[in-house]
Amino acid sequence: MKFTKPLIKGKLIKRYKRFFTDVKIGNEIVTAHCPNTGSMSGLLNKNNKVWITKSLNLKRKLKFTLQIIEDKNSKVGVNTHLTNKIVFDALQKNLIKNFNKNVKIAREKVFGTNTRFDFFLKDKNNKSFLEVKNVTLKRRNGIAEFPDSITTRGTKHLNELINATKKGFNAYLLFLIQREDCSKFEIAKDIDIEYSKALTKAVKHNVKILCYDCKFSSKGIVLNNKIRFLINE
Repeated sequence: MKFTKPLIKGKLIKRYKRFFTDVKIGNEIVTAHCPNTGSMSGLLNKNNKVWITKSLNLKRKLKFTLQIIEDKNSKVGVNTHLTNKIVFDALQKNLIKNFNKNVKIAREKVFGTNTRFDFFLKDKNNKSFLEVKNVTLKRRNGIAEFPDSITTRGTKHLNELINATKKGFNAYLLFLIQREDCSKFEIAKDIDIEYSKALTKAVKHNVKILCYDCKFSSKGIVLNNKIRFLINE
């Protein structure tokens, strides 16, 4: 996934009202849109290095968008709008080996009456739904976690993935860890116990869990290494 605009380096001043972030670029302070509704726990320390992009859309109220925050010398992608773009790019390049290289990919596929999964993948032998979650939280050395706040929507998606398996579909949940400093992944059950229970139930119903980290460059963010999933007991 390539950035469409050049990255601009700055320092974080503060995040407020969920969607606003003040960033210092040289001697100037600009307000950037924060495209992440999570708590972003551990990332919002003042003077953290950040990278933003500038939009050329004259109708946008906020011209800048927050893309990356550096946490203890490790880059973290915080723009959740890019999550599915990174995964779509990986699917097209056959970087996720669970799926056939000739698989047909549909995005934002409706399931049931009130659910839309991120991807529907079809080849001559399989029909699969794939839901994607963005991960930024790291509280312990080398371990990424999800969620960073209570997610009733995430729990709903897990229950619908279970329903998909009951109707004969393959169901996958991919945790995209937009970090380079984690080798393991687990569910933060102390943050959302209901999500943890729902995921354990989903695994028992053959919902397959995939975890990948990301590689960063000035040009873009790409899917990188498969990460070990530690399921809660």
